[in-house]
Amino acid sequence: MTVNYEYDGVTASPELETYVKGKIDKLFSKYEFIVRADVFFKTENTSTRNSKMKTSIRLSAPGPRLFADTTSDSFHKSASEVISALERQLEKRKGVMQTH
Repeated sequence: MTVNYEYDGVTASPELETYVKGKIDKLFSKYEFIVRADVFFKTENTSTRNSKMKTSIRLSAPGPRLFADTTSDSFHKSASEVISALERQLEKRKGVMQTH
């Protein structure tokens, strides 16, 4: 599985990439049909101080791509929330898929 990172207005962070890669690897081990993950980190100009850091993840798997994003006060927190949302989507996708 390939994981691509893209930063928009954020300095690249190897520690953050390691954290997200660990979470995505857990998803990959549970759902082996995932082919690729694209991770986007972005800072947004908002009026609230607690929701400036946005994490988006797009997963390539059989069928339509899966996508989730969230904004929080830290990239670690928003990444965890995005992974949880994607796990719910993957569980639904796995239920629909049938083996022949």
